[in-house]
Amino acid sequence: YIDQDVHRIWCPMSATAIDKATGKFRSRDGLSAPMGLGYEYLDGAASGKTVLPNGVTVYGQSYDMHADAIAAAQQARAKLTAPSVKAGKYDLVLDPSHTWLTIHESVGHPLELDRVLGYEANYAGTSFATMDKKEAHFQYGSDKVNIVADKLQPGSLGYVGYDDEGVKTKKWDLIRDGKLVGYQAIRDQAHIEGKTESDGCCYADSWSNVQFQRMANVSLEAGKEKLSVADMISNVEDGIYIIGDGSFSIDQQRYNAQFGGELFYEIKNGQITHQIEDVAYQIRTPEFWNACAGVCDASDYRLGGSFFDGKGQPAQVSAVSHGSSTARFNGINVINTARSLG
Repeated sequence: YIDQDVHRIWCPMSATAIDKATGKFRSRDGLSAPMGLGYEYLDGAASGKTVLPNGVTVYGQSYDMHADAIAAAQQARAKLTAPSVKAGKYDLVLDPSHTWLTIHESVGHPLELDRVLGYEANYAGTSFATMDKKEAHFQYGSDKVNIVADKLQPGSLGYVGYDDEGVKTKKWDLIRDGKLVGYQAIRDQAHIEGKTESDGCCYADSWSNVQFQRMANVSLEAGKEKLSVADMISNVEDGIYIIGDGSFSIDQQRYNAQFGGELFYEIKNGQITHQIEDVAYQIRTPEFWNACAGVCDASDYRLGGSFFDGKGQPAQVSAVSHGSSTARFNGINVINTARSLG
């Protein structure tokens, strides 16, 4: 038999600021990520901290909850008076603490082969990324977009040596130079894709449940050329910098979607001006990924992820990470979530 020792940690927290005069309130969730680590994640080491160009501190392989709680309170208070966004088209600069969820919903799930084949449909839908698109080398994103599935990524939630069918795990390409080149498949699906072996991504959340295909760690590779976040922002004329994840919605084909966030900052003429509020952006998956104009280098690469990714009926949960460096997407439709249509 195979005995695997898996360590995972998650440290969620939230701070809420209230304007007693108006009753208005705003919250800021913690900027930690669920990780495939132990209590060492909470050591608050300086090496795990990154101060972004707007002064916000984000975290990599370690987390300082005390410092983040203080910052969360200050930033939640600032949200109360931050101006509301003007709806329109913007260039978006997305921090890895935000990008993980967009990757998860618009790449990770639609490239699960059981969804592609229609075997998984009732819980969160099938997929627009059908097998004929892979055969046609479908342009899923721009040539800046390289996305991999990786069950061997250190520090990730999905890091195991063997899956629940006893298959040795690995790393493989899903999107290369923007083109769709692969899916996530297990033993009974591999031959359908023309593979000779499983990708090693089968999982059950309990001995009492049946194992089935689950998402690997799906990540956007860092850019090959040296590019810092500050350099990326310096070339943005009219944009929004988004940090942290928020609300989201996506259709049953994983094609049309909307994403919020935690912190939003206006970018004008290459400079971060001030915090703004009420931001969400709307996408069609291939249009969004084809709008990717750049990805920062590996020095900015960080993991985000989900501790409770649901799939199947009866429902099962699994934990999965998604890494990236900060990425830029041009001409994305932004709506004002506070605006009333009445």
